[in-house]
Amino acid sequence: MPLAERLRPTTLNAVIGQDHLLGPQGLLTGMLERASLASLILWGPPGVGKTTIARLLAEQAGLHFVSISAVFSGVADLKRCFDDARQRRRSGTRSLLFVDEIHRFNRAQQDGFLPVVEDGTVTLVGATTENPSFALNSALLSRCQVLVLARLDDPALEHLLARAEQSLGTHLPLTRSARQTLRAMADGDGRALLNMVEQLAAAQLPPEPLLDDAALSNLIARRAALYDRNREEHYNLISALHKSMRGSDPDAALYWLARMLTGGEDARYIARRLVRFAVEDIGLADPQALTQALAAWESYERLGSPEGDLAIAQAVLYLATAPKSNATYKGFGSAMRLARQTGSVAPPAHAVNAPTKLMQELGYGAGYDYDHQSPDAFSGQNYFPDGVARQRLYAPVERGFEATLRRRLEHWNTLREERS
Repeated sequence: MPLAERLRPTTLNAVIGQDHLLGPQGLLTGMLERASLASLILWGPPGVGKTTIARLLAEQAGLHFVSISAVFSGVADLKRCFDDARQRRRSGTRSLLFVDEIHRFNRAQQDGFLPVVEDGTVTLVGATTENPSFALNSALLSRCQVLVLARLDDPALEHLLARAEQSLGTHLPLTRSARQTLRAMADGDGRALLNMVEQLAAAQLPPEPLLDDAALSNLIARRAALYDRNREEHYNLISALHKSMRGSDPDAALYWLARMLTGGEDARYIARRLVRFAVEDIGLADPQALTQALAAWESYERLGSPEGDLAIAQAVLYLATAPKSNATYKGFGSAMRLARQTGSVAPPAHAVNAPTKLMQELGYGAGYDYDHQSPDAFSGQNYFPDGVARQRLYAPVERGFEATLRRRLEHWNTLREERS
C-alpha cells in the first residue's frame, strides 16, 4: 500500500492544515456537533484532504459513504447511486455521496443532483480544484455550502513529514536546508510530499552523509507548480502581476512574472498585458512606458526564450517604477459614454471643412479661427457639438509628465474663459 494511503487520517482530528474547518471553532466541527451536516462543495488544490474529509464526515455523521469520480462516471452511474440511496433511505440509512472532480460533470448532469439534494435522498459532498463560481451551476451552488480548503503551509508539511518518518521508522538523511527544499518541492500538496518521502525511503540511503539540496534534486523530481494557462490560476497570477506593477512594487512584480514563466505561460501574452498596463495605468504620466512595453514585446519576438524573457522583465521593472495615472483610461471611458449619449449630433460648423462651393454657401467652416494666427497659438474656440455642454474628460494628475500637461491645460482653460 502506498505511504500516502497508509497515512490517510482515520479521524477528523488527524487531518492537518484545515483548522478553519475542523478545529474547535471550525465550520464542519459545528455542523457535526449540531448533527446538521449540509451538502458541501470542497474547493482546494490537490493533496490537501478533500477525499479524506468526505469519508470521515460520513463516518462521524453515521451516513453510508458512496464515492464516484466525475471523470469515469456518467448519467447511468448517477441514476444507480440515487436509486441505491433511495433504497437505503427506506430502510433507515441515509447516504453521503462523494463526487470527486465534480466540475467535470456538464450542466445537465449537475442539474441531476438538484432533486436528490433538495429532498434529502443524499448529502452531496463534491470535490473540485476549479473555482466553483465558474465550474458549477448556480442552481447547484445555491443548494450547497462552498468550503475552501487551504494549501498545506510549511508547518503542516513538516508535521506530515515527521508523521511519515515515524511510520517508516527512520529519519531521512537530509540537511536542514534539503529538508526545507523537500517541503518546498511538494508545493503545498501532502500526497506529493509523501510520494517523495517514499522514493527517498526506497533508495535505502545510509544515515551519513546527509543529502544537500543538489543531491536531493538528483534523486527526486520537483513537483510541477500549479498553473493552468486557460483557467483560474492563469487569471489569478496575471492579476497579481498587474496589481503589483500598479502598486509600484517591482520586487513582487518580478516574482509573479517568474511564476508565470516557470508555469509555462506564453511570454507574448504577458507582453500584450504590459502594453495594456502602459496605457491604462501610466498613460501620459510617462509617455515612454508604452514605448518600453512595445520594445520589450518586439525584443522577445526577435530573441525568443530565454533571452527575450529578460526584455519582458526589464519592461515589468520600468512599468512598476514609473509614475502612475489612469487619466487616459478614465478620460476615454467618459468620452465613450458621452458619445453614446449624444448619438449622431454634428460637429459645430466652424470645425468642419468646406471643400465645395455648396458647402461654403451652407456655412461649413464659417467663423473658424486658425489657432496659429492667434496669440499663444490658441484661439479658445469650442469644438464640442452645438447643444452639448463642454465637459472635462481628461484630467491629468500631478505626477510625472502629466503634471506638465495639467499646468498647460489649466493655462489654456484660463485663456478660453478670457476669450469666450
